Amino acid sequence: MSTVSPLSQIIQLKPIFHQKIWGGRRLETVFGYDIPEGKIGECWAISAHPNGDCLIEAGPGMGGTLSKLWAAQRDTLFAGATGDRFPLLIKILDADGDLSIQVHPDDAYATEHENGSLGKRECWYVLDCEPGATIIVGQRAHNRAELAEMIEGGRWSELLNEVPIHKGDFFQIDPGTVHAIKAGTLILETQQSSDVTYRVYDYDRLGDDGKPRPLHIQQSLDVVDYDQVAPTSGTVTAPEVDGVTGLESNSCYTVDRVRVSGIKNLEQHWPFLCLSVIDGAGEVCGLPVAKGKHLLVPATVDQVELAGDMELIVSHL
Repeated sequence: MSTVSPLSQIIQLKPIFHQKIWGGRRLETVFGYDIPEGKIGECWAISAHPNGDCLIEAGPGMGGTLSKLWAAQRDTLFAGATGDRFPLLIKILDADGDLSIQVHPDDAYATEHENGSLGKRECWYVLDCEPGATIIVGQRAHNRAELAEMIEGGRWSELLNEVPIHKGDFFQIDPGTVHAIKAGTLILETQQSSDVTYRVYDYDRLGDDGKPRPLHIQQSLDVVDYDQVAPTSGTVTAPEVDGVTGLESNSCYTVDRVRVSGIKNLEQHWPFLCLSVIDGAGEVCGLPVAKGKHLLVPATVDQVELAGDMELIVSHL
């Protein structure tokens, strides 16, 4: 058992906010974040990616960035982890408008074509959505030629698999999945630390420069998984056991929903835990937390004590 104080080892990060053409203001009004002016679509809450490297506000490495901490102390703080970069990225997305129809590559394609980047496997937990909201996950073309023909003909309603969504739904988005978050949706996203996106369609919108945003049709045709079976629902069917519901587990991450009413201890067996409080308030190892707080718990903490009345999304390798 470690003799260090768990509280002293918890890493608190300063979120990074990104303006998006489809963004809104709910990161401020729902979560209380101090966000810049304009359409803010993404909160990068736990990230060491070059496009958003979080500053450490408290804990090991305070004053530096997460990427620097990973480089300097990976083998001690994050024992058991491998790789030259922190592997996950935790976001909250506020879609006031529709996101582009898009697809992400796997590791092999991204390494070869995107300067050694990781691919982008991700998953979505629906934090909230407007009545009647939908999401796009999957497409109906059987092969590259058919997909190219449907894109060229603008046959979007025929091509895309659109699914009704509700608060608490969950979707796993593997590389090769055509997808789009649509207007009126708040999402917590757990993903590989990658920022590679191939746009298939962008509703003919103009970017900040007054020109259409670039599309990536050839790359999209390359990476789409034509054998994938599209979902019909995001309803979580896994059982809740002692407050914990397993949402997804794959080679890149495991994601659980954790509900706390009173006191609950989580054993820490992994290089790190990413904790995101999505509702309620309480304490993590004695640290007061509330909705919108994100913490990174390294391997030097053996057990995470949760107290209060709250709901979290917890992820690890």
